[in-house]
Parts: sequence; C-alpha cells; structure tokens
Amino acid sequence: MKEIDRLLKVIDRLRAPGGCPWDRAQTIETLRPGLLDEAYEVLSAINSLDAENLREELGDLLFGVLMLCRQAEAESSITLAEIARGIEEKIVRRHPHVFSDRKVDGVAEVLENWEEIKRGEKNRSRAKTLFEDRLRHLPALRRAQKIQSRARKVGFDWSEVSGVCDKISEELAEVKEAMAEGNRREVEKELGDLLFSVVNLVRFYELEAESCLHRMIERWIDRFQKMESLVKSRGKTLEASGFEELDRAWEEIAEREKKEAREEEKSS
Repeated sequence: MKEIDRLLKVIDRLRAPGGCPWDRAQTIETLRPGLLDEAYEVLSAINSLDAENLREELGDLLFGVLMLCRQAEAESSITLAEIARGIEEKIVRRHPHVFSDRKVDGVAEVLENWEEIKRGEKNRSRAKTLFEDRLRHLPALRRAQKIQSRARKVGFDWSEVSGVCDKISEELAEVKEAMAEGNRREVEKELGDLLFSVVNLVRFYELEAESCLHRMIERWIDRFQKMESLVKSRGKTLEASGFEELDRAWEEIAEREKKEAREEEKSS
C-alpha cells in the first residue's frame, strides 16, 4: 500500500540522524505507554460513534504500531516483513474453516477450534487449571468478563438471569453489612464481589462492561454540564449551591432528558 509506505518513510525520517530528537530518543519501553493511550483513544472514539474521530485515532494507533515495529527492528532485529508474515500465517492457520476444508457450526465452534489450534502451536497440552494464565494484563472490568466467559464454557454459570440479579442483591446486602460494622477491609472485599456480580449481569446480556461504563460516564458528564449551565443561569455557582440544590437541578435535567426521549420516540 502506497500510503503505508509513505507513512513508514515519514517514521524513518523522524528517527534518522537529523530527524526529531524526541522520536530518536524512544525505545520499546518508552513507546509502550503511548501505545496503550492510543488504544484507549480508539475505544473512546468507538464508544462515541464518531466516525471522523475514529479515523483520526486509528491513524494515531497505526503510527504508534509502526513506530514500535521500527524500534523493534533496531533493538531486536525484528523486521516489519517478519511481523506481517508471521501474523498472516497465524491467521490463516487458525481459520481452517476459511482457508482449508474444515467445517464449523457457528461462532462457538470457531472459538473452540481457535483455542485448540493455539494450544497446538505452543506445543502444550491443556492447562493444568482453567485460569493458569490469570489474565493479569487486562483492565479489571475486561478481566472479570473474560474470566466469567471462560467459566461459562465449562458450565459454571447461572442458567437464568434471575440468579445473577439475586446474587447482586446478596452482594449489596453484604456491602451494607460490612459498612455497618465499620470494617474498611471487608467493605473493599464486598464491593469487589458486588462489582464482579454486576459484570456478570452485563455479560449475561452479551454486552461489554468496559463499553457500558464508558458510555455511562459520557452520559453522566453531559448531564452534569447541563446541570452546571442550569445553576449558572440562576446566578449561582456550583460551590455555593450545596448538594441538595445541585441534586434538585440534577433531577430537573433528568426529567427534561426523559421528556425529550419520549417526544423523540413519538416522532420516530
């Protein structure tokens, strides 16, 4: 692709003698945090359903990946061609139902085949325990959901959503009990149990916990800004208003949003 080749030339120019001092000073280690930041920027653009922002953030992520590839080549003699060839071979190998004559019946079987082929590639038998890898590299919400999904595959899961809801109620009661006892350590433990159970409910509806929370935060910030504007329009500041007045303004905005949503639903 000509565009990729041009981008690589830009990166090479930045990293060459006489190029950018910042880019020339980077290592695999120093590039790691930025790559993670850019990945989260892409997720944010996806959550906001903003196509133009997504295009830009994917570009930033692509630039970061290619920078890391070039640095890996300099530090570890890993070429971009080797990286591309390796991932191409792996993807083809793990999709025998597409690139060979293997038959599959739905997504679940595709995933089972993927794990079977993956184990064969690493020349290992099944893990001694289902969570031998522990998935510590993932953010907590994502980790919880992946762990629960893996447990589901071996039948350790609720059969009905009512069981999940009952568990959430049980965990919330235990949080309140720990709070009443004034035991901070127990409060932390029980809050963790509650969060884990809520993630279970999210997973039960085949949603993504990370996306649910990100979108809720965006809605919360939008409502807070509307509340802030309402308070200021009445000649007050947030700091001078007090919680009760702010809470009334919050509920007022919430009612407006519900009314607007009902009217929009009628018009559609």
